[in-house]
Amino acid sequence: MLRVLNLNPDGRAGIDAALVKRLVAAQFPQWSDLTVTPVEVDGWDNRTYRLGDELSVRLPTDAAYAPAVDKEHRWLPVIAPLLPVAIPEPLAMGEPGHGYPFHWAIRRWLDGEPAARGNVDLPGLATSVAEFIVALQRIDTTGAPRAGAHSFYRGAPLDHYDDETRRSLADLTGRLDTAGAAAVWDAARSARWTGPAVWFHGDVASGNLLVRNGKLAAVLDFGTSGVGDPACDLVIAWTLFSGESRAAFRDGVGQADDAWARARGWALWKALIGLAADIDNDQQAAQVTQRLIDDLVADLGCPSGGGG
Repeated sequence: MLRVLNLNPDGRAGIDAALVKRLVAAQFPQWSDLTVTPVEVDGWDNRTYRLGDELSVRLPTDAAYAPAVDKEHRWLPVIAPLLPVAIPEPLAMGEPGHGYPFHWAIRRWLDGEPAARGNVDLPGLATSVAEFIVALQRIDTTGAPRAGAHSFYRGAPLDHYDDETRRSLADLTGRLDTAGAAAVWDAARSARWTGPAVWFHGDVASGNLLVRNGKLAAVLDFGTSGVGDPACDLVIAWTLFSGESRAAFRDGVGQADDAWARARGWALWKALIGLAADIDNDQQAAQVTQRLIDDLVADLGCPSGGGG
């Protein structure tokens, strides 16, 4: 019988290098002699370890994130040849074991560092990210996973997050322009998606963009990917880009105004729940999120996601 893995205080699976070493040795002995090293910058949904020099191990931290392992193992090899930059290459899928309750993945290691304002030419990056999104949207969707719980409803209508967004607005009354933020949200929900279902990544964020020599080299983490409304992939227009780079991104992806309205909704939803959590606990993070929300409110009247 599978031993239940101890959980950290945050409720996520207690994963460490020793566990990864045991899992690899038991299930993939050909790689058992390789060193296991935590990555410098890790995520919330998964824990990632470098396995030797050429491989990585990725383990979901919670049952909600576990379905992504099967999805990525099935679909990343299908879409990879059709994209302009590298994406993770699945090599093996591990089984639950040693008290760890989920499937897990071994993949090819991808070199690079997360994109940031200081290590890349932002207009150039914006153009490259737009090219990636356009190429992704052109891939055949036959049999592909439709937006839903596995994508945390990215690619689906924003209605799923209406209650959560309005609770955050109520909690933040008097602490930001809630009327302006509500207008952004209402406009986003009114701009209904009627286009064809296409592939979306679901989390096009700076931490999932690897750069080398100042240029986009790879896109990581397709855990929230699927087929549906691609507006969720436009959020980076406000979270990383501005001015010239935002204009380059807008021109490159070529989306209609209604898609930009929904994209502002996706950006606002995430920002509001973050601000509600941080405003009394992390002033620096709260200030960054507050500026993002102000930008979205100011951007509401700008066509095609334009603005500062």
